[in-house]
Amino acid sequence: MQLTQHTDYAIRVLLYAQSHPDRLVNITEIADFYQISRSHLAKVVAALTQTGYLQGVRGKKGGLKLGLDPAEINLGTLVTQFEPLNLVECFSDKNQCVITTNCRLKNVLFEATKAFLAVLNQYTLHDLKMQPDVIQFISLKPTN
Repeated sequence: MQLTQHTDYAIRVLLYAQSHPDRLVNITEIADFYQISRSHLAKVVAALTQTGYLQGVRGKKGGLKLGLDPAEINLGTLVTQFEPLNLVECFSDKNQCVITTNCRLKNVLFEATKAFLAVLNQYTLHDLKMQPDVIQFISLKPTN
């Protein structure tokens, strides 16, 4: 299984916001920290804000902060909301595969997806919390 870049970035943004609970963060600093596209990150942040995971504060001193307590952000729920999880065509409403009625692969992949989500459902953002000294160390590393 592989998460889309959108879901990967969503988790990274939440981790970053969680590691700075004492202040608001912004898209530019997050993009710089992870060395990723600011424009792509803006779309991710918009989705996180729309779903309530992040809260945006407008104004000159505005920025972003977590919209929920980290212990309330379940990873399985987050991934389910951000990830299509249609591993094969027959998982989607637009299925046109001619062997769907006789294929056993769909059931195996559905079971694997359930197991994947069952593990993620056991964890919250709080469980992934990075220590401030780790964030500080990574922030100070020179970029090449």
